[in-house]
Amino acid sequence: MDKGAKRIQKVTGQVTGLRHQQIRALERLCRRKIPPHQLITWEAARLLAETSSAIGCQIGMLIARSGEIRTVIVGDARGIFIPDLRRERAGGQRLRGLRLVHTHLRGEELSQDDLTDLALLRLDLIAAITLTEQQDPILPHEIRIAHLLPENPEEKRWEILAPVPLDRLDLDCTAFIEGLERELTQAQDARADIDNRERAILVHVATMDETGHHRNGFRPVRRDAETSLEELKELARSDGLVVLDSIVQRRPRADHRTVLGKGKLKDLVIQSLQMGADLIVFDRELTPAQLRSLTEFMDLKVIDRNQLILDIFAQRAKSRDGKIQVELAQLQYMLPRLVAQDRAMSRLAGGIGTRGPGEMKLEIDRRRIRERISRLEKELRHLQQGRSQRRALRKKNQLPILSIVGYTNVGKSTLLNTMTQSVVDAEDRLFATLDPTTRRVRFPEEMEVILTDTVGFIYDLPEELMAAFRATLVELEDADVLIHLVDISNPQFEDQVDAVHRILGQLKLDEMPRLLVFNKIDRSDPATVEKLCLRYEAIGISAIKSETLTPLIKQAQRILLKKFEKAKAGANPGLAAQPSP
Repeated sequence: MDKGAKRIQKVTGQVTGLRHQQIRALERLCRRKIPPHQLITWEAARLLAETSSAIGCQIGMLIARSGEIRTVIVGDARGIFIPDLRRERAGGQRLRGLRLVHTHLRGEELSQDDLTDLALLRLDLIAAITLTEQQDPILPHEIRIAHLLPENPEEKRWEILAPVPLDRLDLDCTAFIEGLERELTQAQDARADIDNRERAILVHVATMDETGHHRNGFRPVRRDAETSLEELKELARSDGLVVLDSIVQRRPRADHRTVLGKGKLKDLVIQSLQMGADLIVFDRELTPAQLRSLTEFMDLKVIDRNQLILDIFAQRAKSRDGKIQVELAQLQYMLPRLVAQDRAMSRLAGGIGTRGPGEMKLEIDRRRIRERISRLEKELRHLQQGRSQRRALRKKNQLPILSIVGYTNVGKSTLLNTMTQSVVDAEDRLFATLDPTTRRVRFPEEMEVILTDTVGFIYDLPEELMAAFRATLVELEDADVLIHLVDISNPQFEDQVDAVHRILGQLKLDEMPRLLVFNKIDRSDPATVEKLCLRYEAIGISAIKSETLTPLIKQAQRILLKKFEKAKAGANPGLAAQPSP
């Protein structure tokens, strides 16, 4: 027997208080091997029943598909606690490759805990052996079996077979599990043939106190689950994911460990198994502890909304500034979420006078990340100096600056293209444009201005991105007027306006002259657009139609001329030198 097998094959659980002979009996059970086609042999079941009855506790065995008994688990009278199975992978298959056979002392049916273990651990199957009553010796009686089901119209998660006497059990375990595995993977393979992108299930947990932040005097925003999930779907689409399904759970508050309730978490595990999901995306920021707990429970890749946004930014960044800012944000987000994967990967420091273990792998990873963050911050400061010099040159040339701001995917790049006859990438997806773009444009009154397009904002922009992109967004401080572009065809445009206001407040730009512009009026009812423009004192345009931009250009020019008049009085020397039209 190799060392790996010795390490895995052991007796675990509540062994304290057992007599030496009982522990020896369990160890002998551990050394048995079950024929692969049999669920369990009569002799192994008899030894399991006798020992379980003698100590008054449930006993279980984790059996591999090869028939090897990996672990014998001692529980209490009500159940057993299965140890960490992260080392036990199912390879490319979707099931774990282990089955659990355990005893039930009082003849009870498979419990909810049994079915939860079946789901969360993705076991091949789970079986409970009931014991005969008032016999000496106590013998195995009936066996109850449950297994997970492939995706089906009835949305059944598992099937519980009718109990049968153990001595009449006629089940070819190998053929049964292989058939189940094939059924589970057929639908997954079909999806993979159609689209080989990563497949995700989206999760939103709606809590009683789920409102936006009440900052800078703006009203709190209550986003309903459907609206938030729709935005998450758009983010997933922008990141190249295939969304298989979305789940909403309403709770008074999120679970501090797993966010979801245990029942919903169990359903999510089975659903991801049935549908062949590669990824679970939560529509909220997960704490490091929650991320660790969810990953351990589901044995799937789990990310949160912030990680999804960071990944989109990593794909979109093209300039050196943008790439550094994204990497910096990713490292800052990753640092507190590093966990020790394997203490065995620690290394000993060499050299005379060295004592004890050196740095653990986790500590090395953290140190390297901190060093990389330090280098990126230094390089970012150097690039900021170049941007400062370019801004100073623009000021020297005495050109007014208009900056387009707004929620992501409202048409900012399209407006820049139309006003300046440029060809900046503009796509109908979130964060299609990441790096700031600057163009010159001449207004009718012989006034030349600089027009800049900034990265789009989003509800609850991750703090790491706010910190990393502050250097880019600080260029807004040099703007003379902010053009706040809004997609009026979006039913949630008011919440988007408030989200932009809050971010501008965080950047201390909420006092800057701002021009509210409603875009995509061609997709809305003209009478409604007129009423909304009057209510919000806004200008209505269609960014793809240059003839609708005249009111915007005239109003922007009017504001700049007003600033020019103040500049002549000494309020802004930079604009004072601008020739009067």
